[in-house]
Amino acid sequence: MRVLRAAVVGDFDRGAVAHRANAPAIELAARAAAVRVVATWIPTDTIDPAAPDLEAFDGVWCVPVTPYRSAGGAIAAIRFAREHGVPFLGTCGGFQHAVLEIAESLWGIQRPAHAENDPASADPIIVPLACSLIEQGGHVRFAPGSRLATAYGRLESDEEYHCSYGSSPRCRPFLEAGPLRATSWDDEGDVRGVELDGHRFFVGTLFQPERAALRGVVPPVVAAFVAAMAYGAKTRR
Repeated sequence: MRVLRAAVVGDFDRGAVAHRANAPAIELAARAAAVRVVATWIPTDTIDPAAPDLEAFDGVWCVPVTPYRSAGGAIAAIRFAREHGVPFLGTCGGFQHAVLEIAESLWGIQRPAHAENDPASADPIIVPLACSLIEQGGHVRFAPGSRLATAYGRLESDEEYHCSYGSSPRCRPFLEAGPLRATSWDDEGDVRGVELDGHRFFVGTLFQPERAALRGVVPPVVAAFVAAMAYGAKTRR
């Protein structure tokens, strides 16, 4: 059985539901793909923002619970995955920091701010949600043909959140133009998922799909992430 290595980027907190769900989500997805995945937690403050040491990994998953101990470390890991074509999944905080990385690298926004880390910022990229989604569920829809729609096999889902921040309306024209595109929205039309054009697998969700694993359900987007890892490992050999 092929053995894959996943970097789980985040600051582990046993009290966080999403963190408790991470291992079973990967295990269920690996079983579905008939592979073995060894997941290694990488604390954000151990990642060198100038030179992230992630070459040994087949995939990078940037997980919830912010503020990170090092936002720079998390963003460096995301940038590594984007620039090296490594499958990337960002959930909740990972989604937020993926948008920050793209804003700086591809949108030309200098020092894009996250309102949680920089509440004094006049025009942050990541802003407080109009209604907090702490321990809330909600309906989301997916763009036809998107990786999310393909992973779920349908155009909508009911998902769980533990989140108070999302992308600013300032991001909308960028997310419409690409290469990072909005591919999931809630019933009010607010962005809940993004994907990067031209990348093997680069997906972010504001919701926490990994929570499904605590009910014994394979999270579809995690399964797609693991499948992308397996395909990437195979093509490199």
